[in-house]
Amino acid sequence: MVKGTSTALITPFTNDKIDFDALEKLLEFQLNGGVNSLVVLGTTGEPATMSREEKISVVQFVVDFVKGRLPIIVGAGSNSTSQAIENALLFTDLGADGLLMVTPYYNKCTQAGLVAHFTKVAEKISLPIILYNVPGRTGVNMLPDTFSTLAEIDNIVAVKEASGNMAQVMDIFQKCGDRIDVYSGEDGLVVPMLAMGGMGCISVMSNVVPSLCVEMTRRFFAGDIAGAAQLQCRLLPLVGSLFCEVNPIPAKAAVSAMGFGQEHIRLPLTPMEDANRIKLFEHMKELGVEI
Repeated sequence: MVKGTSTALITPFTNDKIDFDALEKLLEFQLNGGVNSLVVLGTTGEPATMSREEKISVVQFVVDFVKGRLPIIVGAGSNSTSQAIENALLFTDLGADGLLMVTPYYNKCTQAGLVAHFTKVAEKISLPIILYNVPGRTGVNMLPDTFSTLAEIDNIVAVKEASGNMAQVMDIFQKCGDRIDVYSGEDGLVVPMLAMGGMGCISVMSNVVPSLCVEMTRRFFAGDIAGAAQLQCRLLPLVGSLFCEVNPIPAKAAVSAMGFGQEHIRLPLTPMEDANRIKLFEHMKELGVEI
């Protein structure tokens, strides 16, 4: 679907409502930063604490604002197969270009269950699907053999791999890397995953430094592997700060300091601890971010 940097967009809130003014400013910042696509209602967007009406309003706002200038991928996953299908059909109608489908969480399932779940979803929709493997959040790890089976389905086109397990990542490439695109879901492992054959990243960090994330992937695909690796290392302190507390707590603190709305996150997430916030802001300033 996309080659390069995709931003896993935060959702700005104010007084328990969507802050559309802040969202518009953030979208403009992302477009000016040159990102290759936007991912709406992923983990970073806090969809778990948003109502159906709020999700609809955010997706519609982003689609209307972007106006086809770059692809919009919408998180539609659920731990209920029927709900995932309902979400997917809804976001298709709203103008999404692709769908991000996370593995079922909490009730969990076997690898056979994952195949059955995603097969059923894919049968009901026409948009391209990016599978999302993030076992640290869901308690379910999709194995390489499962990816290989699902890669046979025409509209399952990619995976966002966020297990952090490079041995598993290499196994995915070995088993099905010629049939499915792989995106890094770990901001600290973008260049290593590109080196294995990845097509880009779906990034939390690019909320804060989109142009640097774009430059990192641009350098790699231009053949400047050493330059991309150098930039990856330069960004590692920021990555550490952005994930020192549960995502998107630090990301919300960062973009708020940059002028993109209030630092408002919904319970059970809580505001960033002061000591961590100080380190985060230091690392942002080191990269030239104005706060």
